[in-house]
Amino acid sequence: MQLRDYFDPGSIDLELTGATKDEVFAEMVRLLRVDDCAQHTLLRLIQRREQLGSTGIGRGVAVPHCRSLAVSRLRLAFGRLRTGIEYDAIDRRPVTSLFLIAAPPTEVTNQYLAVLAQIAQLVKEPDPPDRLARLETVDHFSGYSINEPDESLPLNRGRRLRADIVDDPIDPPHLIGDPI
Repeated sequence: MQLRDYFDPGSIDLELTGATKDEVFAEMVRLLRVDDCAQHTLLRLIQRREQLGSTGIGRGVAVPHCRSLAVSRLRLAFGRLRTGIEYDAIDRRPVTSLFLIAAPPTEVTNQYLAVLAQIAQLVKEPDPPDRLARLETVDHFSGYSINEPDESLPLNRGRRLRADIVDDPIDPPHLIGDPI
């Protein structure tokens, strides 16, 4: 499945306006288009997860995420800020691009890990912040493809992605080559 297949219509905003993590988290949760109670629950869980450690994975990208009964299937949103916000990211850079992942507590297919792997692979590419910053329309982002890139879209020019996931019963799942 391609990363774009996890996005619902309206779950992408290329003009986020929040000035703090909490403001941006609230904007991102609204993109999931869930009811007010679910929004409140997801926002609280994402904030709690962030208190455990920053989800800023570097190079201007963050992946706030949570598991909750407030969603019945994996939900994904993407937001971009014109001006980066302080995020306490691993590389200490401001964050401009966020992928929000909300998933139910249990999934038979475990799409949650596959999506995390695809996003992590995207960030390893030579210039992900530049590619994401150059997106002009939601359609450009929606045209993003993991396996069969559409070369006419700015995000896909000259690239293919592959992610290998290791699922070890002793250690938590991680990407090959990533620090454990």
